[in-house]
Amino acid sequence: MTNAAARPARLALVGDRSPNVASHTRVPLLLDALAQRERLVLDAYWIPSRDAETEDAVRGFDAVWVLPGSPYRSEAGVLRAIRTAREAKIPFLGTCGGFQHALLEYARDVCGLTRVAHAENDPGADDFLIEPLACSLVGHEAAVRIEPGSLAHAVTGSERTVERYFCAYGPSRHLAVLRAHGLRFSGHDEDGHVRIAELPGHPFFLATLFQPELSGDDASYPHPVVRALARAAVAHAAEAVRQSV
Repeated sequence: MTNAAARPARLALVGDRSPNVASHTRVPLLLDALAQRERLVLDAYWIPSRDAETEDAVRGFDAVWVLPGSPYRSEAGVLRAIRTAREAKIPFLGTCGGFQHALLEYARDVCGLTRVAHAENDPGADDFLIEPLACSLVGHEAAVRIEPGSLAHAVTGSERTVERYFCAYGPSRHLAVLRAHGLRFSGHDEDGHVRIAELPGHPFFLATLFQPELSGDDASYPHPVVRALARAAVAHAAEAVRQSV
């Protein structure tokens, strides 16, 4: 029982790992900083998008993080991982492409919008949920206004923050339908465009179009969103141990 209680939380990093994606190269540094500064030890495993197509690919993990790097080799794999995290109440974070696909999964599997598409993955589709942004955010920093009382507000401790982006796609249509089915859009840019989504009633389900993993000049001080995911993962692991005793 002692060994089980001491096990680190297991983190599934979903995405097609590449040295050319800045977020991916940051992850090992963030994990080291979380362990050294926060005493939050995570046992992380990369799960390529094609491997995530397996039904139980992320089941049994204590947190799931869908990282940037779209177009993914398997849209279906990423969507399956997100659905498992949502339905099994596994702490979840989606950043950039992870944010976009979290909305896509919710639209299809919860709202019944089975034909909506991501323009990067399926440019010939008739109905887009995710389309090219009017102004690309690749390499940009911009303000995000956060709703009081939201998970995002509790995590950041602020109603306004400036965040880094590296994306050219974002949500467009059907957002009212997603909202009506329970998804909360808790962060917007200065023009009112959605930048944060979360799922009330879930232990931890947060998705950001910005990339908190790129915060700061280096990875020595993980962004509050990354720290919050790590804390949620540790809590999930502790609860799993408690239930097994």
